[in-house]
Amino acid sequence: MAASFSLPVTQDLFALRAKLQELLQFLREALSISNAHTVDFYTESVWEQLIDLPPEAVLGVLRKSAVEAEAEAEARVSEARLLSEAESPSGITNFPKIFCETSQKLMSVEAFALAVRYYSVQNLGICTPFEQLLTALRGSQKQRTGENVKLDEFMNLKKSHEVKAMSELISGIADYCGIKQVIDLGSGKGYLSSFLSLKYGLKVYGIDSSNTNTHGAEERNRKLKKHWKAYHTRSKLDANGLALKMAKERKVQDEIKYKVDIEGQCNSSPANQEKMSTSDFLPDFSDSVISNIRAQMENLHVYSHREENLCFENAFSLIDLLPINAVEPTSFQTPKRKMSEANKERRKMTSKSNESNIYSPLTSFITADSELHDIIKDLEDCLMVGLHTCGDLAPNTLRIFASKSEIKGVCSVGCCYHLLSEEFENPHKESTQEKWGFPMCQYLKEERWCCGRNARMSACLALERVAVGQGLSTQSLFYRAVLQDIIKECYGITKCDRHVGKIYSKSSSFLDYVRKSLKKLGLDESKLPEKVIMDYYEKYKPRMNELEAFNMLKVVLAPCIETLILLDRLCYLKEQEDTAWAALVKLFDPVKSPRCYAIIALKKQQ
Repeated sequence: MAASFSLPVTQDLFALRAKLQELLQFLREALSISNAHTVDFYTESVWEQLIDLPPEAVLGVLRKSAVEAEAEAEARVSEARLLSEAESPSGITNFPKIFCETSQKLMSVEAFALAVRYYSVQNLGICTPFEQLLTALRGSQKQRTGENVKLDEFMNLKKSHEVKAMSELISGIADYCGIKQVIDLGSGKGYLSSFLSLKYGLKVYGIDSSNTNTHGAEERNRKLKKHWKAYHTRSKLDANGLALKMAKERKVQDEIKYKVDIEGQCNSSPANQEKMSTSDFLPDFSDSVISNIRAQMENLHVYSHREENLCFENAFSLIDLLPINAVEPTSFQTPKRKMSEANKERRKMTSKSNESNIYSPLTSFITADSELHDIIKDLEDCLMVGLHTCGDLAPNTLRIFASKSEIKGVCSVGCCYHLLSEEFENPHKESTQEKWGFPMCQYLKEERWCCGRNARMSACLALERVAVGQGLSTQSLFYRAVLQDIIKECYGITKCDRHVGKIYSKSSSFLDYVRKSLKKLGLDESKLPEKVIMDYYEKYKPRMNELEAFNMLKVVLAPCIETLILLDRLCYLKEQEDTAWAALVKLFDPVKSPRCYAIIALKKQQ
């Protein structure tokens, strides 16, 4: 049965639409920066077209986070004051002029950075704290402790971080809704699906469009189960040791007298034998000892399934828990060795039966119109989840939740925004597509809003990773931009269908980079002498800081594009009549996992 306690209060649809209006007002001017392609930076004179500031000034402001701790603390106080002043009582922002009204060029990088921070997910106040949600989902239940299983033996640290956090949230939602079945869309290698089934005992169907991923997921799940069983075996041995210790508290009796008592019991009539209780077999064990052992068995069973949440059989018979010589074989008992073999076979069959229903990888291409009953024969009330579902699969996950009565809840973390289909990106191009990846909500559809592929690509940039030195190097961008000018002027090509790819990491110098790139593009690299190539390098080297500053502007603006996409999805869920509750939650550390936000929704109870 679903829980009756309340979930955290979230902003209503009216408030979210007001946030969208403000964000669009800013992006209408700022989007030109995101949509500019750094490949064309020099050939299209991007800096002169869009920025009315020297690159040193832009870099100076954007590097504020790198100054000393005292200055950084003062900047935060100043920023908080400015953010407060920027918002009028009506909720509409009143930033200083960011862009020139006539040229549309960026004229105040300070105001630009302020606006970007204001329109981030965290500052807009649309995000529900992860711990607060977990506390609400648990209600009066104790926090699950689980085992310290080393998941990094089976997945990298990034994936381990993601799986632990998301599986805990999904388990909480499943408990809250009283649901045991989970559908993992875009399950990939099956890490999340396996963990949900093994740690939390959920019945998971992992659906992926790649048959290779499905088979790989089955093999990884087998290895993870083997590791889990080994851990569980150690737990069983510890439990047996505890029970044995309790049994040794019995009174010291004469062994001979004990055997005589047992033989006397064996000579009883068959009818009496069938009625024999455990205390009849163990006349010299006190009632308190036997009661304690029974209680311990029950506690072990409950602890295993409710606290550790292991999905393997761990209920032992009383004979299994007692010392080896506590009960002698009798005429009506199965010999101990045969009993053991019978138990092993029974447990083996039970285990196979259980495991086959715990996690099932399936291969299928999912769209918003997919019929789940055709894919999952025993479909029941369930949750639909997705960890870093790519492109349109993330919005389609939300559409399936809204349209299928069996889906009672959804937890989706999307990624690859550049692969989203946009309804209004090519308004003059005919298309038969009915359901698009963006926009989803009614307000943005009425606005016929379009981000553009370059903007969506920049939304995948991660400011946190750039801050710790994990971003794309400026030099690689510089090499590519200069190469584009060489291709345009020396070969007369403005657009090329082929891509250079990851040549930079394989090149020893700019000259080597150009030679390899031209060869990959199918151009005659012998046409260009070394001196001509290096002249281009020397020509643009003094302007490398322009490209660095512009790329930083794109990175700083990236969270606003992501905020728009997330707000679109959240508003869509709020628009659905059957949605009882919907929220945006920051699940992951953005340094470890840049796409860290989950869209969560629950349906109204019927």
